[in-house]
Amino acid sequence: ALEMKKFKRKLGEKVGLPCCHKIESSDSLHNYRVYWQKNIREVVLAYAEGKEISKDKRYMNRTEMDDRNFTLWISPVEILDNGPYQCVVQHLKSSQNPSVVCDETVTLLVTADFSKPNITAEVANDSCESTEMVVRCSSYGGFPKPEISGTLNNESVVWNVTWVSESSLSPYSVTGKLHLNVTKDVSFTCSVESNGFTKSTSLLLKKTNDCVVPTVPPSYNVITASSIIFIIFLLAITLAARYLSRHVCSRCSKSQDSVEEGVKECTKAPVSSKVTSETSSV
Repeated sequence: ALEMKKFKRKLGEKVGLPCCHKIESSDSLHNYRVYWQKNIREVVLAYAEGKEISKDKRYMNRTEMDDRNFTLWISPVEILDNGPYQCVVQHLKSSQNPSVVCDETVTLLVTADFSKPNITAEVANDSCESTEMVVRCSSYGGFPKPEISGTLNNESVVWNVTWVSESSLSPYSVTGKLHLNVTKDVSFTCSVESNGFTKSTSLLLKKTNDCVVPTVPPSYNVITASSIIFIIFLLAITLAARYLSRHVCSRCSKSQDSVEEGVKECTKAPVSSKVTSETSSV
């Protein structure tokens, strides 16, 4: 019964709040006083003897009452309309002593849709093993105060949540913050729920693949050994070059001496022949 007295409407929609009394066909509105009050103190509208006698300025041009069952119609509903409404009906059997025939309260729950959650992920630290991320999920423009939830590969996560609103009857903005250590690509979902209405957004969080392994500088012993080997190599090349140059020069000088001796022998031969001829003639 209590649930039937609660009416949920979204911002801008039309709602009819029922009263607890209905006029019989043989009766007339002129025999009643009807008061619709909000939070007991605020008179939304009032009728007496068939005429409207009062109406709150905030509800001007937004409310009307059914003259048979006293239903209060509000359109369009605003966030400030959220709250309990009391219908009080009196029958004017005598103007001096009217009797209360109905006194009942119903509740109007006004909701406003939140924006689709926006997820952002910022890399705080990166290594070969994992990626540290700061994930934020935010939504705005909704009512009433929402709850924010999230899942990481279908496992629930705990948020650090902040809400912002000008008052208890103003639209809310909500932001959830989360630190994650991602070792592989994961599916992340953020949901904002308010008064039975939920909006969700999913995002694939990827571990970065930029894994830079720092190079280790060679040790002092390796540098020393490499230097000695290089020096020995240079000395070996130098000695080999000197040996080869001397060997080639020695062969060249021997060949030159042989050539000179051959030339000398060739020049002596004609002289010997001449001497022999002269001897023979004598």
